Amino acid sequence: MVSSPRTILQKEMVREFLAELISTYVMMVFGLGSVAHMVLGGSLGSYLSVNLSFGFGVTMGVHVAGKISGAHMNAAVTFTSCALGHMSWKKFPVYVLGQFLGSFLAAATIYCLFYTAIINYSGGHLTVTGPVATANIFATYLPDHMTLWRGFLDEVIVTGMLQLCLSAITDKENNPALQGTQALVIGILVVIIGSSLGMNSGYAINPSRDLPPRFFTFIAGWGTQVFRAKNWWWVPVVAPPLGAYLGGIIYLVFVSSTIPRKPQTLENPVEYEDHKIRTLPKTMAPQTMTSALTHVSVSPHNRPSVQPGPPLSDSIYIERF
Repeated sequence: MVSSPRTILQKEMVREFLAELISTYVMMVFGLGSVAHMVLGGSLGSYLSVNLSFGFGVTMGVHVAGKISGAHMNAAVTFTSCALGHMSWKKFPVYVLGQFLGSFLAAATIYCLFYTAIINYSGGHLTVTGPVATANIFATYLPDHMTLWRGFLDEVIVTGMLQLCLSAITDKENNPALQGTQALVIGILVVIIGSSLGMNSGYAINPSRDLPPRFFTFIAGWGTQVFRAKNWWWVPVVAPPLGAYLGGIIYLVFVSSTIPRKPQTLENPVEYEDHKIRTLPKTMAPQTMTSALTHVSVSPHNRPSVQPGPPLSDSIYIERF
């Protein structure tokens, strides 16, 4: 029996794949578009506009897919979720494939939209470095003042900060963002990271943000230099998952584990009453128990009569521990 397209779309893995694809596409179109404005448009773009566009692009992505897949849009976040046991490893390739495809399609979209501006700016020469370089519209490249390993450390620390704050924003046991504001708060977090820590390495902090657009530029005409420049291409792939994992571990050990936990209580008080045993102390003899329950009197004809004694109050219980 052949499954209908509607049935296929209702499968959990397919829904999550499409959710990651579309949310990543939304984030990357806004983000890469802002970089194109900064590189090609002169006064039409700025570094601040790049930070705002990536940050609120993340916000829009969370609104698009937050209820379906969680809208990771970041392979480092997905890796950390699996490594810390929050998500099954079998979903890892599904999420990452969706993110990579969405990011690749976003790069292709920006290339098509800004093609004439790119050609006009570069004089028809698609270069990776130099005064009219345009490859940096799509992927990050290490500036001259940074060495490779300093850039690696920068990506680890900045992505660790991202994951540390994400853990706090979504931790219901701590002080999470108010219901309905998580997307906005996460977007503001990305803006803060870019504005304060983005200069050294371009704050890729996301393999899904950097590698697919880099591969697109490779096949679109920029050539192998996109992978050779300072041998940087692998750092945004390896360093962010390491940094995100360390950030998640630091939050769990130094923050989450120290949060005071409320004692567990039974929600239904009747269930609590069922744990109490209505009994008298074992030291009380059967006869004593009988006399406690009845009142014996002697009639004038020396015939004892037994009358019910006052009932024990239902509020008296003896708990057995």
